[in-house]
Amino acid sequence: MTQGRPGGGGAWAPLWERDAELAAAEGAVSALCSDLTTEGGLLVYSGEAGIGKTALLTEVRRIAQGRATVLAARGGETVAEVPFNVVRQLLQPVLVQLSPEEGREYLGDWYEIAGPALGITEPGDGRPDPQAVCDGLVDVVARLSRLYWPLVLIIDDAHWADQETLRWLAAFAERLDDLPALVVVAHRPGEATGEGARHLARIGATALPTTMLRALTPDATAGLTRATLGEHADAPFCREVWAVTGGNPYESVELLAKVQDSELEPVESSAAELRDLNRSARGRGLVARLEDLGTDVTRFAWAAAILGPAISTELAASLAGMPHDDAARCAERLRAARIVTSGDAGLEFVHPLIATAVYESIPNATRTAMHGRAAWAVTRSGRGAAAASRHLLEVHPDDDPELVQHLRDAATEHLAVGAPDAARRCLERALREPPRPDVHAHVLYELGCATLLTSPVTTIGHLREALAMAGLGQQLRVDAVCRLSQALVHNDQLGEGLRVIDEEAARLPDGSARLRLQAVHYMWEGIHAGEEDSPGRSRRLAALAGPLTGRDNAERALLILRAFDAMTRGENAEEVVELCDRALVNGRLAPGLGWTDAEWSFELRLMLGGSYAFADRLDRAESLFTEAVKAYETAGWSGGHLALAHAFLGYVYRRRGRLRDAEKSLRESLRLADRVGQGGLPMHWEAASMLIDTLLARGHALEAKAVADRYGFAPPSASTIYVPDAMSVRGRLLLALGHTEEGLNELEATAKALTARGQYNTVLAPWAYDLARALATEDPRRAGDLVADARVQAERFGTDTAIGEAVRCAASLETGSRAVALYAKAVTYLEASPCQYEHAVARVEYGIASGAVEELERGLALARACGADGLAARAEVGLAGV
Repeated sequence: MTQGRPGGGGAWAPLWERDAELAAAEGAVSALCSDLTTEGGLLVYSGEAGIGKTALLTEVRRIAQGRATVLAARGGETVAEVPFNVVRQLLQPVLVQLSPEEGREYLGDWYEIAGPALGITEPGDGRPDPQAVCDGLVDVVARLSRLYWPLVLIIDDAHWADQETLRWLAAFAERLDDLPALVVVAHRPGEATGEGARHLARIGATALPTTMLRALTPDATAGLTRATLGEHADAPFCREVWAVTGGNPYESVELLAKVQDSELEPVESSAAELRDLNRSARGRGLVARLEDLGTDVTRFAWAAAILGPAISTELAASLAGMPHDDAARCAERLRAARIVTSGDAGLEFVHPLIATAVYESIPNATRTAMHGRAAWAVTRSGRGAAAASRHLLEVHPDDDPELVQHLRDAATEHLAVGAPDAARRCLERALREPPRPDVHAHVLYELGCATLLTSPVTTIGHLREALAMAGLGQQLRVDAVCRLSQALVHNDQLGEGLRVIDEEAARLPDGSARLRLQAVHYMWEGIHAGEEDSPGRSRRLAALAGPLTGRDNAERALLILRAFDAMTRGENAEEVVELCDRALVNGRLAPGLGWTDAEWSFELRLMLGGSYAFADRLDRAESLFTEAVKAYETAGWSGGHLALAHAFLGYVYRRRGRLRDAEKSLRESLRLADRVGQGGLPMHWEAASMLIDTLLARGHALEAKAVADRYGFAPPSASTIYVPDAMSVRGRLLLALGHTEEGLNELEATAKALTARGQYNTVLAPWAYDLARALATEDPRRAGDLVADARVQAERFGTDTAIGEAVRCAASLETGSRAVALYAKAVTYLEASPCQYEHAVARVEYGIASGAVEELERGLALARACGADGLAARAEVGLAGV
């Protein structure tokens, strides 16, 4: 049995019966500090309040001190919703020692993203993606672990840690296998809820198993009692100590301290008094004991409870309305009464149970008023609106316009550091004030913007309400309508999203604002495949965009939409490129249409790059999507935007024939998409369609099948238009796997659906070629008709790739000299194309048809350069047979 910390005396109760936990901690620290490993570890302790978690962490800290760099922090009940509170506690002691130049060098590319969250630099103008901030924090601490190796991170009361910290901690815990860091976490089970509970579950699953701390046994309680009061404490008295406290270590220590203070004899005849003494250590008994210390001391304790952990005596004095000297005396009396103690960053309550009891003892009206004064004191101290907002959230609504403005300012600060949930709480509280009529709609609009990426349903409600009120100017109103339509579309309410756009457009005169709404309307229709009159829509869009010159962003948006529509329909590629070029300013995206600009949905830029890509202008497409990846990474956007940027850049690589690079980029896209949501989202299907197409080009059909299975790449098809066409890719996959009948059915359905929509681009949707090849033996006449029709469409589109692929497929249906002549023609077109994989296929097929060793060798070299393993093997077989 552990008798207590060496040199710590008998009152070190929480370490009684903790031999296994201490041995595990000693082993983890020793392993971390060993030269034989660079792996980290994770220890998680769980247990009820007072069970000894904090004391155990203190002992872990003592074990590691002098052998490792130790950083510690703890959550707090009253600050559980302060974003990044705990991770700042943890890291700031090290980071504040760095000069601004050292900090920038140390954080590197994460400086602008993670620096504001850590409180070591001012936020920029943008709104970083919370996932990017989390990634940045993970990377920062990973660097820290290597810089200060070995590193021990200790987090107490994690059930009260803010969810931003818990999100980081869950992600960081999964990296510990290759980092020289030990993380030790303690929490109460069942206390955290919502996202916090899910993050703690992830952390616990990584630790496996989590150690559940148990209460002391009667024997351990007896040993503790005699170690504290003396060996003369008799057995009935010791048994009653255990019965009264339930073996809770904290309550046991406090009760025994009361016994000492009261000079009660530890014998059976005194045992009956233990229950009354125990009540004075908790709940109302603690409050009564506090009141006995006097009004000033009680008021100071209330101020401390309002302020939460790491209490500043100066701030508490200001809040309590007393001079500093009086506050210092009150603090000393609270220390003597074992209610507060001196911590690393100021005063703190001896135990969270005490802090909770004191806070709950404050009369409701007084507590509310004190939170209001605390907000004022925090603001006056220069800590900003965000720091004061946790107090403002507790103030009763009172029609105070100044409070509304403070909360709006706080929301802006929270968004700037990547904490949209905290911003949402501030704005929701501002609505309850309520705001004045001229401001109310603005608050609803801001709230809708804050929840756009996290809760489309909530956004819809707020923006609808904002639009129903007066107060939004035309520009802001149009923006609100566009955001509302976006939320409706993301909530699978396309028809309603289009209706709100059309209703607002009908209210406006001709001009830029109306054009913007019309552009958004056509954009949502353009990326959804379910409209009933697709050819009619194309005619209307062409008529609207035809005379536009691109003088503003509304016109540029319509030009992009017209280009994308023309590309999907297989209209002349030179006209597609000309439309795209008119949408640029000096060859670049116009101000306000950049990748991170919020006024226009980023799907518009994807359409622009996609139009260039399928019109054989892969250079411009690659430039755009490379810029997109860089822009999103620099701005800290690592969610769906970056996922799709990687996907489209990967597909440009696929079109170029850089299949290995394409696969890498597309797998990264899916990794990022998986963090946004598990499967089923349009971005998953987009990237999966591209990756499956790439893997088929590489000759890896089974890997392509694995991707399809993982992401549910099977009927029914979603309503979104995919690049490349998902149904065409799925049909080709089925044929490659030998599921001929299913593949034919899928391609027939594809032909019917795309023809009805008037989409004839044979490069975007090459279903006709796959179907023709599959039908070549059993129905050669229909196969020939399919290729003939596709060739007409390819020549109408006019790119070397489109024509070359059409001629190559025609060659595959021929024999003898006719086939050789067509293959030679296909090679000529595809050699001029930027699509090197298609060129490689044509070379190999030409070499096989003609028996030309030189052509096969050139095809083999191209196939290997592309990473087309299946094609290379086919060329090698062809060479062996010549």
